[in-house]
Amino acid sequence: MKVGLVGFGKTGKAVANVILQNKEFCLEWVLRQSTLLDNRSVPEFLGIASEEPGLIYSSATISIEELLNSHPVDIIIDFSSTTGIYTYGKIAAERNIKIISAISHYTENEKALLNELSKVTTVFWSPNITLGVNYLLFASKFLKKIAPWVDIQIIEEHFKGKDGISGTAVKIAEALDLEKSDINSVRAGGIVGKHEVIFGFPYQTVRLIHESISREAFGNGVIFVAENLNKKKGGAVQF
Repeated sequence: MKVGLVGFGKTGKAVANVILQNKEFCLEWVLRQSTLLDNRSVPEFLGIASEEPGLIYSSATISIEELLNSHPVDIIIDFSSTTGIYTYGKIAAERNIKIISAISHYTENEKALLNELSKVTTVFWSPNITLGVNYLLFASKFLKKIAPWVDIQIIEEHFKGKDGISGTAVKIAEALDLEKSDINSVRAGGIVGKHEVIFGFPYQTVRLIHESISREAFGNGVIFVAENLNKKKGGAVQF
């Protein structure tokens, strides 16, 4: 499966690393805003032995139409920014290219656009695409279902400089019918990402914890989703 990756920050690099090491996928290109690494090879940049092209392009010097004409892909994976979807979304949908977005926060405008695109192609969006977080979400919902009266608090911990409340924590809160005031945020060096759901029962607590030790966890999640989306013929937005 030919893949185009949008975004090449810390997480984007980790995701590229995982894709390059999976023989079922071919990283055709990376698209980023900066021109700093224009036309560099991703395998060479990351120090990975690979025959995949994986060239880096800048949206400042090439349009998405030109890029897709010269290097067509089956799926686009987005680890860029909230506005990245406007760069590639419509043209990707027109060409029936599947879309996986792992952007933490979208406004209602971007969500509406995803829904429009899903009428043409397959679209998947998750604010945290790691498998572990989704297991945590499933377990949390199940526990609340059997004890709906339990006290619940959410703690999210991330690296210094991460703005706002974690999109994953917001998703967990929404799934458990909680308010944002039930989310407690911690920012400190050395943390990649950690989410904890505390269930307070009389005289005891249950704590469900997911911690990303490495950003490669996002790459594993992307591979899992891409393999499953490959079986779909199109249409549904999944959150």
